[in-house]
Amino acid sequence: MTLLKTATEPADDPLPRVGYRDVLREPYAKRLLAGTLIGRLPTGMAPLAILVTATHAYGTASGAALAALYLLASAVGGPLIGRQVDRHGQTVVFAVSAALSNAGLLLVAAQLHQPWCAVTGVSVAGATKATLDSGLRALWGSGPGSVMPTPAHQRTALALDATSQEMIHIVGPLLVAALTMTGPASGALLATAALGVAGTAMVVATPCSRSWPAAPGRRADWLGPLRSEQLCTLYVAMAGVGVPMGALTPRAAGAAAQFGSPMLSGALPAVLSAGAVAGGFVYGSRTWPGTPIRHLIILAVSYAVGWLPLTLAGSATTAVLATAVPGLVMAPLLGCAFVVTGEIAPHGTVTEAHALLVASLDVGCAAGAASAGLVPATALLPAGAAAGALVLVATRHRLTVTGRPPLPANPLPRGSLS
Repeated sequence: MTLLKTATEPADDPLPRVGYRDVLREPYAKRLLAGTLIGRLPTGMAPLAILVTATHAYGTASGAALAALYLLASAVGGPLIGRQVDRHGQTVVFAVSAALSNAGLLLVAAQLHQPWCAVTGVSVAGATKATLDSGLRALWGSGPGSVMPTPAHQRTALALDATSQEMIHIVGPLLVAALTMTGPASGALLATAALGVAGTAMVVATPCSRSWPAAPGRRADWLGPLRSEQLCTLYVAMAGVGVPMGALTPRAAGAAAQFGSPMLSGALPAVLSAGAVAGGFVYGSRTWPGTPIRHLIILAVSYAVGWLPLTLAGSATTAVLATAVPGLVMAPLLGCAFVVTGEIAPHGTVTEAHALLVASLDVGCAAGAASAGLVPATALLPAGAAAGALVLVATRHRLTVTGRPPLPANPLPRGSLS
């Protein structure tokens, strides 16, 4: 651990212990978390709902292509939506983007047998999806408008966010499966749209979201957060982190065939998310020594090493147990990445910076899934994660937090209804 400490890194400053209860006692924290989780359920539901619905109309290959189009459109549109939030605030941008995104899903459900309508609807739904996750991190992170009063609260809140978002990838697919078993396939799309609207409404109706300070006077700059070398380094590293996430699905399918256990194709991704939930709750429940950047590097190295047991699994049981190992590190790693992003994002770009972080993970996931057809998925799991860790280790002397001015007093009164 000493080797990872740099001369430019601030000395360790142990933060006071702040638990999840302390975070959720802050004004509107529970409402923001609940609304964001409901509004983000389409992230876990839409790709599968599109796949299942389109497969009934066009076949598996076309359904998979439409699901991939949704994910690609989300990766492209997310940072652009985040930029508009930074300039114009959360209320109008989130409301309009949610309306457009869910109109796209409704178009797919209503005109599924019209190929161009399906392509258009999926593209619009993905590109205009409200970036509620980035908005929440802007509200919970450092900087003006934060509802968290201290850095200790911010770290715990972002760890809670990274942990709770894994529930989306567990609950979302289960909801789609239940809906498609009990009704028409298009019903999953309608439910996805309804949940997106409901969650977004909960968030934008919250006073701290409505009053979040935008930066309308920020100079037009197409590069935005990408002008920061530190953020670009972080994005490249997070793309490597995303590679094994994308490669796990084909690896799970291969393991199902290898060990004669069809359930593994769905069990391994679910176990990864379950491990992330457990690891995230443990990480966020106590205070750890060291800076967020040092945590990030150590967790990235641990994440890469954690994939090795899966490459050696010799049975269905050991494959399931091995998949939980990197999961235990995944949520803490993402939580640290959120903290670092918020601290080094240039002024007026924090939402866009977080959206670009998510996009970089999506790019890594897509690369991992696509490369699995060319490179054995087993090798991609540790290799992609190791590449991300190496980027962080090699550039650790440049990853520094220069510091922000002290947080302004929280404008919301203590003890307000949350």
